[in-house]
Amino acid sequence: QVQLVESGGGLVQAGGSLRLSCAASGRIFSPNVMGWYRQAPGKQRDLVATITGGGSINYVDSVKGRFTISRDNAKNTVYLQMNSLKPEDTAVYYCNVRRLGASSAYWGQGTQVTVSS
Repeated sequence: QVQLVESGGGLVQAGGSLRLSCAASGRIFSPNVMGWYRQAPGKQRDLVATITGGGSINYVDSVKGRFTISRDNAKNTVYLQMNSLKPEDTAVYYCNVRRLGASSAYWGQGTQVTVSS
């Protein structure tokens, strides 16, 4: 089993910044992909960004240029630096990890990000 624990969410004004962290523990497989997703009230959970152990990165268009995903492989931790936050970024943010090429994943419990206008 793999456990994921997110931290760093909170309330911020529009234009502000937050940094999310997600630490993975347990039987972590390799190679893997770690990612951030978000779910706004009444909406489906959507991809924000993913990063492989080798550093290949993918972002959804709406966060490009504002968010930066990174990871520390030694600590099995993934980060999401969020700058220039907008009210539409308000959501519960979840991290996950999956084996490279697999569809199933382990998920964290989520952390709330609220951006006020």
